[in-house]
Amino acid sequence: MPARRRFGNVRKLPSGKFQASFLGPNGKRQNAPQTFRTKTDADRWLVAVEADLSRGAWLDEKLGRQPFRDYAAAYLRDNPDVGRRWAETCERNMRLHLVALLDLPLIAITPPVVRTWHTNALAGPGGRTSIQQSYRFLRAVMNQAKRDNAISANPCTIKGAGSDRAKERTIATTAEVAELVDAITPRYRAAVLLAAWCGLRRGEVIGLATTDLDMPAGLVWVRRTREELLATGEAFDKDPKTDAGKRSVSIPPHLRPYLVEHLESWASPTWLFVGRDGRRMRGNAVYQAFVRARNKVGVQVTFHDLRHTGQTLAASTGATLADLKKRLGHSSTAAAVRYLHAVDGRDREVAAELSKLAARGSAADLPRTIVVKH
Repeated sequence: MPARRRFGNVRKLPSGKFQASFLGPNGKRQNAPQTFRTKTDADRWLVAVEADLSRGAWLDEKLGRQPFRDYAAAYLRDNPDVGRRWAETCERNMRLHLVALLDLPLIAITPPVVRTWHTNALAGPGGRTSIQQSYRFLRAVMNQAKRDNAISANPCTIKGAGSDRAKERTIATTAEVAELVDAITPRYRAAVLLAAWCGLRRGEVIGLATTDLDMPAGLVWVRRTREELLATGEAFDKDPKTDAGKRSVSIPPHLRPYLVEHLESWASPTWLFVGRDGRRMRGNAVYQAFVRARNKVGVQVTFHDLRHTGQTLAASTGATLADLKKRLGHSSTAAAVRYLHAVDGRDREVAAELSKLAARGSAADLPRTIVVKH
């Protein structure tokens, strides 16, 4: 019977102590986190590691002792799914909200430690949104640590702590949108109209090329989004987050005169939105111009609320959820549903129709079948 293959290696060091090592699940040789006084002690440690590996319970003790600061920085650097703007946000939140955890080893970040950090963060001066972002980042990093066998379980177990609950957004009326368009500097009118009536985000608006506006077909094509870093001011184009984000949106016909005027007066040969110097327009320029117009009109809406307004108005026309998802560029139903609202006055119309039905006192007018739009 062949001899059982030995798991791991033990070698004697010049100091007289023994070092144990083995090939980990990642295919790399890993040393024990400490040396051993005798060869027997080193062999016992290897036996324990082999048993843990067979049960799927082995942990990389050396990696588990790495400070959260270093591991989180590597996560942001090496994860291809982390965009530059999100990385910038996470780095800022590490400085502002995660200081208490930065120097702790990964294995020392336990559920009680996370709960204490979260309680203290909520009691501090930080905003709830940035604390939610910090928690989601912490949870993502610790999930990676679990996958790397640095920890046995993710310690982020606070229910709802990372939820970005959609707050009720203010929507503008069609009259208020018209007032904003009249009040804003003409160079920015098309930006307001595309946000309010086509549901484009600010980054999608300023990312438009002139060729993305197909006036004969009555379409605006969203092919990219313009992103700007807060720390450095660097601006760059990137693909939308999902394939659904690349989309065509039908332009309401009443926008045509404004868009034609914009193409003739304010666009460059290449880009739809440019500044007075002819360079790509900055998102902050749109924001500042919008704030000035908003203050002049006295409407309490944000630029992003215009996108919300557009979807609400589209919903009021009878658009289905699938229609709204396409216009929004959302791949998930949950993301699109948050933009569905009852338009002011619509519920009163429903109530009035119910009273008319009651007055007739007959079910004869009811349809034989009901078609439900999804």
